[in-house]
Amino acid sequence: MSDKKDRIIELKNAVIRFAGDSGDGMQLTGSLFSDSTAIVGNDFATFPDYPAEIRAPQGTVSGVSGFQIHFGDMDIHTSGDQADVLVAMNPASLKANMNWITREAIIIVDTDAFVEKNFKKAGYDENPLTDGSLLGHLVIEAPITTMTKEAVKDLQLDNKSAQKSKNMFALGMVFFMFNRDYEGTFKFFEDKFKSNPLVVEANKKVLLAGYHFANTIEAFANTYKVEPAPLKKGLYRNVTGNLATSWGFLAAAERSGRNLFLGSYPITPASEILQEISKHKQFTAIAFQAEDEIAGIVSAIGASYAGSLAITTTSGPGLSLKSEAIGLAVMTELPIVIVDVQRGGPSTGLPTKSEQSDLMQALYGRNGEAPVIVIAATSSSDCFYAAYEASKLALEHMTPVILLTDGALANGSEVFLIPKVASLPEIAPPIVKANDPDYKPYKRDEKKLNRPWAIPGTEGLRHRVGGLEKEDITGHVSYDPLNHEKMIKLRQEKVDRVAEYIPELSVIGEKEGDVLVVGWGGTYGVILTAIEELREEGKKISFAHFKHIMPLPKNTGDVLSKYKRIVVCENNLGQFVNYLRMNFPMYDYLQYNKIQGLPFMVAELKAHFNSLLNE
Repeated sequence: MSDKKDRIIELKNAVIRFAGDSGDGMQLTGSLFSDSTAIVGNDFATFPDYPAEIRAPQGTVSGVSGFQIHFGDMDIHTSGDQADVLVAMNPASLKANMNWITREAIIIVDTDAFVEKNFKKAGYDENPLTDGSLLGHLVIEAPITTMTKEAVKDLQLDNKSAQKSKNMFALGMVFFMFNRDYEGTFKFFEDKFKSNPLVVEANKKVLLAGYHFANTIEAFANTYKVEPAPLKKGLYRNVTGNLATSWGFLAAAERSGRNLFLGSYPITPASEILQEISKHKQFTAIAFQAEDEIAGIVSAIGASYAGSLAITTTSGPGLSLKSEAIGLAVMTELPIVIVDVQRGGPSTGLPTKSEQSDLMQALYGRNGEAPVIVIAATSSSDCFYAAYEASKLALEHMTPVILLTDGALANGSEVFLIPKVASLPEIAPPIVKANDPDYKPYKRDEKKLNRPWAIPGTEGLRHRVGGLEKEDITGHVSYDPLNHEKMIKLRQEKVDRVAEYIPELSVIGEKEGDVLVVGWGGTYGVILTAIEELREEGKKISFAHFKHIMPLPKNTGDVLSKYKRIVVCENNLGQFVNYLRMNFPMYDYLQYNKIQGLPFMVAELKAHFNSLLNE
């Protein structure tokens, strides 16, 4: 790497946003910078943002794909409000992101793309590089496309193939800007494209060309450095929420001694879980791509009956289709985990955007009285622990569990400390031994009310399951009204008793006071950051976040009773706050909602909380 005599400015944290046409490779560019960030030892969080269309109109604002990363030398809980650096590969990506950058942001543009026809596609009347609209910003104008072609001219690539590497030129510039080593990225090229050495060589040459270009231009008189975060010792890596979810299930299967079965139908933004599980046959994992959502879940129910840790993955529309089969799992009292990676709805809605709009469906979206456990992951890395806990609850309590994540968690990434499986909590399914003289299909444990799990083929444990109501203890089909009422109440009480096996609700800040902020699921990081900043400013405000939804932690009512005002923040119109109103109607609740397919911003939360504190 080149020697630099430039002044290096140390930063506590920084936010970079890579943006371009949906075919410009911005997601890969952002992921590679994230990997380099993990190697350096920074803590970080990312937010990919891209259109749902396979090929959105080229050069238009609707076709812009973006990737944002917030990294620092401290704990990072959000992907950042506004970017300090924007890489804009065309006019549309510049226009789409002007509201998402700071007033002093550095902007890197590919001047080759800033031509008249592209101005019109993006909705510009004039060239934004010369019309004064970028005053206050340091604009780095680089002929990225031209210099990419120049870098690979000796490889004799055609024009289209040569341009495919231009995102690496931009990445090289940012690597120089933040004093990053590119050797790890070179290793990625070698592993990813080992069957095509020409592609490996092209990407290396272009990345180096971008790095050296940044080193020679006067605009980069300063470069920047972010020191490593004080992370615990251990093995770390960069994980997305979907990857962490997959690993959580693999760990739960190993810890419980069960084979892992995933029966699913691909759907955005959950498909990567199916793809990841399919890679791990060495862990006795079976990934079955079903013909539809219904086949996915019923195959999982069959696998659960056969003794596997059975899961199915989907998003909101697919959860609707799975509802009858979830009821079957409730009736048969078989353990399965249903992962719902929430996205904007209704119908097809916003497939690549994030929302928290499936909560009521998860809680009540089935015919009859069909209670299930519902938990919600709080961050991309927490998806691992949420998947593990969902598996433990399903297996030990013999009931379906719905695990809610969302698009922002699933596609976003964080630094993840890989735990040893042996250090994770024990998972002890209630499996019956052969020829148990006391075995009855619906004879329940006195504490958990779970029924025993008899694996088919085990000697002396013949029994039947199905969707018809079962007689208590014997499991025979029963139409007796009193038995039906008894079984309904037992299945509900079994879920209610899970409150004894989950953590109590904790509070950050004063244990009683004027304002309690409440969140659930994927809003944790941004609310926590807002609360921490306000408390550092001397404001008295507290925060309680829910991971366990059905049942709620057993001290929930006690926590809520200690505050004069409770404000519930969620990315929907108020599903969780209405759930709290149903369960704890004695308290007054305020709402703060955002339904734009985008996460909350720290600044908007702080402004709202300050207005409450100042009333």
